[in-house]
Amino acid sequence: MEPDSPLSPFTLSFLSSLSLPSLPKTTAQHSYPHMAAFANVTAGAFLSSRAFWGPVTATLDWCEANYQFSRYIAEAANTFSNIFTVALAVYGSWQSISEKLPPRYLAGWMGFALVGIGSFIFHATLLFEAQLMDELPMVYVASYCCAILFDTSRGFSFRDSNALQLSIIFFAFNVLFTWSYYLSRDPVYHQVVFASIMFITLFRTLYLLRNGEIAKRLPLGPRSTVTHLFLTGAGTFAFGFLVWNLDNVFCSTVTQWKNSIGWPAAFVLEGHSWWHILTATGTYLMLVGNTYLTLCIKDEHANYAVKKFLGIPRLVRAQKVKSQ
Repeated sequence: MEPDSPLSPFTLSFLSSLSLPSLPKTTAQHSYPHMAAFANVTAGAFLSSRAFWGPVTATLDWCEANYQFSRYIAEAANTFSNIFTVALAVYGSWQSISEKLPPRYLAGWMGFALVGIGSFIFHATLLFEAQLMDELPMVYVASYCCAILFDTSRGFSFRDSNALQLSIIFFAFNVLFTWSYYLSRDPVYHQVVFASIMFITLFRTLYLLRNGEIAKRLPLGPRSTVTHLFLTGAGTFAFGFLVWNLDNVFCSTVTQWKNSIGWPAAFVLEGHSWWHILTATGTYLMLVGNTYLTLCIKDEHANYAVKKFLGIPRLVRAQKVKSQ
């Protein structure tokens, strides 16, 4: 049975909201050692002492106050913002199934959903094991989608393409990364690897769009569509990265603003939650764009089209477009 508190639940929630949320631990420990201890003690102190998941064991902790509203959810906004990620991934998966696209594309969308689920669990618990459920799938899915861009031969058979070789490289790379990251437990290492994969994806996409041989299979119309989708997605993703860093750097100032305006309005100032929403949007657009690109390269561009439903771009079979 939990010990009785001399303070009411409302008072506990109010007092915990006045506390300074912890900076990312890697930043706080190396740049602000005097603030790190204070932040970790005060952030949601009353509910943190009764936290269902126990002490924070993750190597990162974000600007949102821990256990501010519930002893079961470490970071409320950062947790539930991942529902948006999962929703976009489910929508993409539905497109792959309904349009009967090759299975490789459904695997990518399901991986995207796995990232959102892992991030939900990580921010709800702030446990290191849950952190791995968030960070490892990010690298797995990014490297998988990147590898698909290097298979440009016609058709989707393993026999007539380099898909088997790419699968071996993909598997070996991710086994090596998983082992090395588990040993190092350095989030900067993860961030560098993930960013490197994203840059390779960017340059590979631009190369395919400018390649003369590929251009024969990708007329101007589809090429413009892919370019718009991918660059809009990449720009949205980059903007999310900027917001995430601003949230880290100006955490103390943003926290004062949150306490001034109060909750629930203060949820709009949770920068890491916006990172989830913006990067999910960017990832969705890039996935739709690169799926369309590779379908045009490996199949016939006339078989596919990108249409908008409620303002959201989606892939459709061209036969359906003609029949409408």
